[in-house]
Amino acid sequence: MKKLFFLILMLFFTASILNAQDDKVFVKDYLERLEKSKTYLILVAESMPEDLYEFKATPESMSFAEHLMHIAWAMDWHSQSLMGGRDARDWNTDTELKVDNKSKLDMISKLNETFEKTIEFISDFDTNRLDERLDYFGADRTKRQILMLLSDHITHHRGQMLVYLRLNGLKPPRYVLYQ
Repeated sequence: MKKLFFLILMLFFTASILNAQDDKVFVKDYLERLEKSKTYLILVAESMPEDLYEFKATPESMSFAEHLMHIAWAMDWHSQSLMGGRDARDWNTDTELKVDNKSKLDMISKLNETFEKTIEFISDFDTNRLDERLDYFGADRTKRQILMLLSDHITHHRGQMLVYLRLNGLKPPRYVLYQ
């Protein structure tokens, strides 16, 4: 009976170690993907002339600039607030991650800064907390799932920005793989 107990204990311990290693690999892979996503999004942002940053596909759509800053806002909220516990920015009063009166260069700089803060946050994140659950707009999600949702969100808005380039007769930058 002692041998069986010891064997079960060893299996549990081994599984815990393997799971921790899997979590570290997940974060490492995620960060590589996020870095590539940053590279590609900045190329997309640089490809649109500043005088077309207010372009909208339809009147009710976000402008190119609004998509760009919305991505920064969402990165900040998903990482710093939702996963990190910092109070969320007040959308009505906080203009740091809004278009406001920012130039193209200002927006790209703010986007880059937000990517760097998000990458730093995820790099330092305790992987033992990836299975913690949160309420995500009424859905029960793990912090691991929140990271995947963030990647999907960036891709969703960047895809619309790529269409905006095409609608203005511009060729989007070559796709940056793995993101």
